[in-house]
Amino acid sequence: MKISGKFEVSVKPLETYATGKQGVSLGRMSIDKHFFGELEAQSQGEMLSAMSPVKGSAGYVAIEQVEGSLAGKQGGFVLQHFGTMAHGSQHLTLEVVPNSGTGELVNLSGSMAIKIENGQHFYEFDYELS
Repeated sequence: MKISGKFEVSVKPLETYATGKQGVSLGRMSIDKHFFGELEAQSQGEMLSAMSPVKGSAGYVAIEQVEGSLAGKQGGFVLQHFGTMAHGSQHLTLEVVPNSGTGELVNLSGSMAIKIENGQHFYEFDYELS
């Protein structure tokens, strides 16, 4: 199954454990999202990021726990993020953590793509419920 929709996101800085060195900036942030469409859900999570001293080059990892409904089925799941950017060129992977589905979403697997257009956030979720 493939669905798409909009989401709103709020990211806020959190206290970090590690500090960057030699021009690298390390960050830690909270993530709060609200998904709209066939995925009607809320999520919370945390992100770790590294900004290199080269403009447009960075990386991040994140974990967010999603709770709500997917195509009318109630439950939750965890998304794992892995993103890099090199001189402005991006690579982003979001996958459902295996066996993280709860409620009617047990056995959920899949991946999500994120697009940002004119300041609005959109998702495409390619998933399977076995």
